[in-house]
This record gives sequence, C-alpha cells and structure tokens, in this order.
Amino acid sequence: MPGPLNGVRVLDISTVLAGPLASSLLAEFGAEVIKVEQPGTGDPARGYPPLDDDGVSAGWAVVGRNKSSVTIDLHHPEAADLVGRLAATADVVVTNFRPATLRRFSIDFDDLVAHRPDLVMVHVSAFGRTGPYAERPGFARVAEAFAGLTHRTGFPDGPPVFAGYPVADGVTGIYAAFAAMLALRQRDLTGEPQLADIGLYEPLLRMMEDFIVDYGATGEVRERQGNENPHISPNNLYRTRDGRWLALPASTEQMWRRLVVAMDTPDLSAYDTMTARIEHRAEIEGRVATWVAGQDLAPLTKLLDEAGVACGPVNSAADICADPHVRARGSVVEVTDEHDGRTRLVQGSAGRFSGFGQTVDRGAPHLGEHTRAVLGELGLDTAAVDDLAARGVI
Repeated sequence: MPGPLNGVRVLDISTVLAGPLASSLLAEFGAEVIKVEQPGTGDPARGYPPLDDDGVSAGWAVVGRNKSSVTIDLHHPEAADLVGRLAATADVVVTNFRPATLRRFSIDFDDLVAHRPDLVMVHVSAFGRTGPYAERPGFARVAEAFAGLTHRTGFPDGPPVFAGYPVADGVTGIYAAFAAMLALRQRDLTGEPQLADIGLYEPLLRMMEDFIVDYGATGEVRERQGNENPHISPNNLYRTRDGRWLALPASTEQMWRRLVVAMDTPDLSAYDTMTARIEHRAEIEGRVATWVAGQDLAPLTKLLDEAGVACGPVNSAADICADPHVRARGSVVEVTDEHDGRTRLVQGSAGRFSGFGQTVDRGAPHLGEHTRAVLGELGLDTAAVDDLAARGVI
C-alpha cells in the first residue's frame, strides 16, 4: 500500500536522535530519505552500545532504517556544492547542526535555496536560530533541564532527576516531522521556500501544559512531587503483592467512582470531588496502596479492566515484547536485515490509518552503501565518483 509521502525526498543532514528521528518518521510513511554521513565514522549513533558482531549499534536498526546512506565530508571545501546538488533533488532538508556550523559549511538555508528555490528546511538546534543562546551547543538532557522538566522530576526530598530516556530528543523529533508537514503544506500553497526553526527545548516546554500557566496564575513554582500529580488523586505507582508495579490514575470523577466500587470501599464515596481527594491525598493514596498491595498484578488488572478503571503495569522491554496486544497492533515488529539475514525486534510506527500503512521493512544501511548510486543520479559517472573519493570529498 503506497504511503502518503511517496514522492517526497528528504535529505537528512543530522546526527544522533532528534533530526534522524524526524526523517525516520517521514520515511516510515513513504518518503525517500537520503542520509548524509561523515566518511569513516558515520552517525555517532552507529557506535552506541550494545554493538553487534560487526561493531554496529543494535539501536541503529531503528535509527537508520528505511534510509539510504551517502558519505560526504562536510569539512571539505567541495562538499557544499555536492550537498547543494543533492538538495536540488530534495523536497525537505533535515539538519541539527548549530547555525554557525551550517554557515561555515555553506549549507545553511539561503545556501541550499539557491539550488532549489522552493526547498523546505527543518532545522533543529539546542536553542533555535535566534536569541542570545542561538550558538550554544546542547543535547537532550540540557534541553530537559532548560525547559523545566528536570526541575519537576524526582521526589520532594531528593535532587532533580533525568527521565529514564532523553525525552527532549523524542518529543522534538516527532515535532520536527510535524513541522516538515506544516512547511510542505505552506510551500505547496505559496510556492515559496520554508524554514522551520525549532529549539530542542521548545516542544518539551509546549508539552508541559500546566507548567507556565500555573506559575502565571499563582506566582508559585511547581516543585518535585515524585509520582504524585498536583491536580489528581489518586495518581501513583502502587506495588502489588507479587512485586510488580501498577499505574493507577483516577483522573476523572467517573473513574474514581468505578475504583471505589472495585475496591468495595463505599466510605470513600465521601471524597467524590477532585478537590476533596487532593485535600485528603494522604488518606486516599494510603488506602489505594494498601488495597493494591494485597493482590497480585494479573488478577488485579483483570478486576480493574472489568470495572472500567484505567490502569496498566509498569512494563520492562521483555514485558512489552511478550505482550499480545503489542504484537497484535504491530507496535513491535520483526525485521530481517537484508545484509546479514538477522531478524531484529524493532518498534513499529505509532498509529494505524485507514488509507495507508507503515513501512518498516528496510533495514538500516551500511555506511556509504548508497553513495555511488545516489551520486550517479546527479550525473556523476564512475570516474568522477572515484575522483571525489580519492580526494576525500566522499
């Protein structure tokens, strides 16, 4: 089934996660993605452990899938022209170098628009292209701290804590793919080139709905609260009798009423409003924790499901891969690597659509695997490509 982005070509000049994730998401729904990598080393994500027998990161199976790999040394004075010629064939360029680095390499927005007048560029950088911090370097953990997420993560009596995954990279990668769609739509409406300038911290800040508005309304800064939610009770992780953990947020009055029935604790009906439950949070949380602690996870989950109460186990990777719902939805799929024949478990695409499907059947490329084929499309014959290689351009 053809994807909605069939015919869209993306030039991915980014490394590690947020930029490559954005291009991966586009590729999963039909876009052709050409990834530009440094000769000899490639994307640093190729070297993140654990490594397979070939010394390549296991995670590269996800980061690099559905892409073609072309090696170009962006430091070489002839690289800018080569990148420009590739950009002339592309609809979208995704990059995450610092603004000054793009200017130094002569592959910034204005440079590439000279090769394709209606080009879309999605530029992810730590702090965006404008403002006093525009040239600062940064990674996901810097963005998470800057945006306030780290300030809010952890327990009241402990230090700030990073989330278990570099959330800023993931959120910004998804937002960058969304930005590419917005920019393509605007390009198609106007015929004009489009630049999407995204600071790594910005999508994360936007995601935290209550963070700024609560401060603006009350003048109070939300501090760390552990697993508690300042607006909801009960809302916590509760340990079961068999040592598992259960997420149980009663986020609405209806959910709370169902939970009271499931617990067979009619006296708790006295706390029928969220305001009342937050005022008596210690009692509410204690009662729920004691009730959960007296039961094993599987029968408890079944009981709550039947009662219509939203809940879920705290899953490990092993739990996820074994879960029948995850497999039925295609949230985790098996992909056979075309190079070594090895079958790998990888995440599928998020969401299911009536008119098209996901594409995750192309394995991650070897470094520079498609350099000759892609440059051949530009009219460079074997001798010309050999010459570029001999001079260290590719």
